[in-house]
Amino acid sequence: MTSAPAPLNTIVIVGGGSAGWMTAAALSHAVGNTCKITLIESEAIGTVGVGEATIPPIRHFNQRLGIDETTFVRETQGSYKLGIEFVDWGKLGHSYFHPFGQYGAEFDQVPFYHHWMREHLAGRTDGPIDDFSMCWAMAKAGKFAHPSPDRRLIQSTFDYAYHFDAGLYAAFLRRFAEARGVTRIEGKVVDTALRAEDGFIQAVALDNGMRIEGELFIDCSGFRGLLIEEALGAGYDNWQHWLPCDRAVAVPCERGDFTPYTRSTAREAGWQWRIPLQHRTGNGYVHCSEFISEDEAAATLLSNLDGKALADPRTLRFVTGKRRKFWDRNCVAIGLSAGFMEPLESTSLHLIQYAILRLIALLPDNSMSPLLAREYNAQTTLEYERIRDFLILHYKATERQDSDLWRYCAAMPVPDSLQYKIDHFRTNGMLVADERELFANPSWIAVYLGQGMLPARAPALAHMREGVPVAERLAQIRTAMQEAVAAMPSHDAFIARHCAAPPIAA
Repeated sequence: MTSAPAPLNTIVIVGGGSAGWMTAAALSHAVGNTCKITLIESEAIGTVGVGEATIPPIRHFNQRLGIDETTFVRETQGSYKLGIEFVDWGKLGHSYFHPFGQYGAEFDQVPFYHHWMREHLAGRTDGPIDDFSMCWAMAKAGKFAHPSPDRRLIQSTFDYAYHFDAGLYAAFLRRFAEARGVTRIEGKVVDTALRAEDGFIQAVALDNGMRIEGELFIDCSGFRGLLIEEALGAGYDNWQHWLPCDRAVAVPCERGDFTPYTRSTAREAGWQWRIPLQHRTGNGYVHCSEFISEDEAAATLLSNLDGKALADPRTLRFVTGKRRKFWDRNCVAIGLSAGFMEPLESTSLHLIQYAILRLIALLPDNSMSPLLAREYNAQTTLEYERIRDFLILHYKATERQDSDLWRYCAAMPVPDSLQYKIDHFRTNGMLVADERELFANPSWIAVYLGQGMLPARAPALAHMREGVPVAERLAQIRTAMQEAVAAMPSHDAFIARHCAAPPIAA
């Protein structure tokens, strides 16, 4: 007679960094002292450390753990992020802003962007839709304040995220997790023991001779996928034909203009990120090795910095895609071991965050029901595919023909799921989306319109709303935004007043 399933007694996390310590912090907060959580990491193995820009859901992750925002920003040398400025993506010499928040303010039965689109296509309004983004109004003025809770005010129409030092964030969460009983073991995993009867992981062996047994194993070992791939052979779906960049050269530099936003500048063979922190500016050139050498990429990056480089350039190699199984047997891959979406829209830490929350929601007992793994894999696959399509849109929606990379991207076929969305927008100005999309309508509007993909017409209902004083409402919204921004402190002043970080010792 078999014993009844029981709650887990032991969880083993292999790997530290942001993925490992976010997992440890969230699991220890969720299960308390009812389960022993062990994290294995080696000081000899470096972390990728480029996940310094985030999107708004990271705030909910921190809030769930009870982390105070000002303490978090101060201890991670952080700053605030209102969105991303994209430079030279649609065409050379042109830029647009992807905001965290809506456009304008709703004043009719049809969405604001329907009215704006109708007016713009009819030539009755000039300028980009950016002009009606509260985020962009604040960003270009270098201002920051928290959104208003009063939904009647224009100051309630934006959201925000953070820039921070990923290494400091991992250290911050390590302190959080260890205070809640997580045990850290220093060591390097050199072997994985599988149970003969079912292929489940029984234990991992370390280079110091230790053997760590567990019931549930979390693979946070990075690109290599020590458990999920090397031990279990979960497989990998390569999406490089749609997202061709496979290298990133990164370097920090002296702090420059302290903008409350990330900047992404398209280059000949990829794109360059700029992330302002309190103590430095993070920079990187994501590129395709087929079209540029690593030395050329490093030289391009170094010649486009705000100030003096603070380290030698470091190159990361990756293949964009995902595991075919994120949860296989008694192992769940989180972070880079699960897959890689290039950091174009700052989704790396988000994918970690939602993998953890999904695991907590589907946490198994020691029977390790395959139904839970099946649901986890289905949900995670859809999330990766939806994000993939949004990233591909940036590359596909371009008029650039000045280099091999951009000619390839403009001509490449895209997934049917993305082509369907593009067809709807081009034909009828309609946005079609799954309600579970990470990137909501304003995000798609930003990229479509920002990169020159205009629809043939505005949605039909917008043309039937007679008597709506659209021009008057647009003018009122613009005035309200200008007045609101004028009253806000600068980003620098807001940081100095609320969450200035102490200088980092040399």
